[in-house]
Amino acid sequence: MLERLSVLRKERKWSLQETADKLGIAKSTYAGYESGYREPSLHSLLQIADLFDTTVDYLLGAEKDGFIEITNFAKIHSHRLSIDGELLSADELIDFVSFVRVKRMLRAQEIKKEA
Repeated sequence: MLERLSVLRKERKWSLQETADKLGIAKSTYAGYESGYREPSLHSLLQIADLFDTTVDYLLGAEKDGFIEITNFAKIHSHRLSIDGELLSADELIDFVSFVRVKRMLRAQEIKKEA
């Protein structure tokens, strides 16, 4: 987690102080999170994940590179997807994956024709 916090902050070109200010905590507290001297509470982890637009799983190293394989999403009970506030059913999720795959295939065919 320590390295991920530092990388996320540096990608945004934020100082330790700016990051701490955005979280409403002391600079020394946030610096402690990055150095490993302190561990954030669950509430703080959620705030940090929101600030960096990522997941707690990613911060904790349970998610690789910020990605979740969507074809495995139906098997992950801790996450749910919704569109316009309505949860996607398993069938809708399969339809979504199928749509993206067909769209990619058509795009690849167009690129081959243009080349």
